[in-house]
Amino acid sequence: MSQLKNKIIANAGWIIACKIVQAVASVFVSILTARYLGPSNFGIINYAAALVSFCTPIMQLGLTNVIVQELTDNPKQDGKIVGTATLLNIISSVFCIGGITVFSLFANANSPVTILVCSLYSLMLLFQAFELVQYWFQAKLLSKYSSISSLIAYLVMTIYKIVLLVLGKDVVWFSISYSIDYLIISIILFVIYKKKGGGKLGLSKELAIKMFNKGKYYIVAGLMVNIFAQSDRIMIKHMLGDDYTGYYSAASTLATMSSFVFAAIIDTMRPVIFEAKKQQSSSYHLNIKRLYSIVIYLSLLLSLFMTVFSDYLVKFMYGSDYVPSSSALKIIVWFTTFSYLGAVRNIWILSEEKQKYLLIINTSGAATNIGLNFLLIPIMGINGAALASLITQFFTNVIMGWIIPPIWENNTLMIKSLNPVYIWDILKMVFIKNKEEKR
Repeated sequence: MSQLKNKIIANAGWIIACKIVQAVASVFVSILTARYLGPSNFGIINYAAALVSFCTPIMQLGLTNVIVQELTDNPKQDGKIVGTATLLNIISSVFCIGGITVFSLFANANSPVTILVCSLYSLMLLFQAFELVQYWFQAKLLSKYSSISSLIAYLVMTIYKIVLLVLGKDVVWFSISYSIDYLIISIILFVIYKKKGGGKLGLSKELAIKMFNKGKYYIVAGLMVNIFAQSDRIMIKHMLGDDYTGYYSAASTLATMSSFVFAAIIDTMRPVIFEAKKQQSSSYHLNIKRLYSIVIYLSLLLSLFMTVFSDYLVKFMYGSDYVPSSSALKIIVWFTTFSYLGAVRNIWILSEEKQKYLLIINTSGAATNIGLNFLLIPIMGINGAALASLITQFFTNVIMGWIIPPIWENNTLMIKSLNPVYIWDILKMVFIKNKEEKR
């Protein structure tokens, strides 16, 4: 048990350390890029990002949610699992890229720049399909390799953006930066995968059907999540204009600036929880409560900090041109707590094989968000969109858990996790060496 704890801590440590460096680089480049592009062009880039996010669940086919469990349950078939999942995502990515291009041609017929940016930005979906191999490292608690790969790729992309800024290139050149990021990550990960003894890549019709049947619930569910996560930017663009899309995007970026910490924690605990469930271990519920506890308390602390210093953060990072972003940031930053609760809940749902309820949960969330945006944006502008996001996340990830009886157990675990004892458990795990280690 002690060895497993150390492996979990080391795994999370690598992820967080690399992500911190990546976040610092991101802050630096975001300041320069946002100031250079201005609110309007920055808004176009984020509009393209919103369209791509809409299609991402379709491209992924829900496989990112089930592949870790599949690798944990069937380690001897790792090559076929990774190979089959990657091929499925490559095929779906091609259709998604075509769909985004066609949509942008009709929706932005009077803006050739927007059409071109959307088309080029969508190419990242193809390279993102190859990134599925990262979940092999996650299942093996070897995330230091995927973290280092991600860091290298991000630093290359950062250098690329700096070169664009020095050369004074237009917004179109910035639209392919994330494709470069995913391409480099994929190449490095596949090389390391082979060197670390990963199975020979193969294809299996049976595995394809099995993984698709398990993941299909996440396609529409994920699409619904992205509707209430991204519809605000698209609606702001068409209701208020590119400048306000830029203001809102700046606020959203700041609000989720620390998301890498939560992603690292959740990704590290996911295979541990799946394994505990597989073994029918008593640590299954305990680890879920610990995960909920650290997510809740850490996100609330960060939200309070961002609210207090929002004016300063906006001016420092984006300059005086983005001052309108500050008021939206004070609202939208509080939605992060509830969004991370949803990520933990999804681990429990998959463990308990209750994926079918995700469709109900996320469809309700999407409908709520769109309705609130239509109501609040004309009255409150980007602050209305921020409030709509906050209400939607609370409704979807807390209230819906009490409306649907089969997932009451998860909400009970969430409530129990408010007990500070679980935070203390985590602190002991990280900072206090047990007696065996002292010997």
